[in-house]
Amino acid sequence: MRPLTEQEIRTAFVNCTKGEAKRLHVPRDLAERPWDDLDFLGWRDPQAPDRAYLVAAWGSRPVGLQLRSSDVGSWQTRRSMCSMCVTTHTGGVSLLVAPRAGKAGQQGNSVGAYMCSDLACSLYVRGKKDAGIGARLHESLTLEEKVRRTVANLSAFIARVTG
Repeated sequence: MRPLTEQEIRTAFVNCTKGEAKRLHVPRDLAERPWDDLDFLGWRDPQAPDRAYLVAAWGSRPVGLQLRSSDVGSWQTRRSMCSMCVTTHTGGVSLLVAPRAGKAGQQGNSVGAYMCSDLACSLYVRGKKDAGIGARLHESLTLEEKVRRTVANLSAFIARVTG
């Protein structure tokens, strides 16, 4: 992924108002992010733990999604799998829900996916971040194929939100 500026990130959001995009917390460490290892930029809002955001390349431009997670429950102590990167975690996967873009979102329609709670899917796939013993299933796929699968899963999620 190419490095993004704060302004590019704010203008990328498709499922929230311009005012919400202007007020959302953007990470201050953008210059230190491992952009070459990222398929998307994802982060949690430190002031509102139930809010998360992701920005990904979509066609010729970045697209941003505002996400919400449910309250922490006892189910999060079980082992769960991220539907984007296929990494298993104990307590590290959350159901993240995105309001649909446009009129559908204004009517309350949303799309959800189980994702790594810290939105570090790209780093887990590449082995740059460790989710613990048994987090990565043994697969015969190459790293490039695993990255393509993660990008395809993310693209399908974005298509459901924007479509």
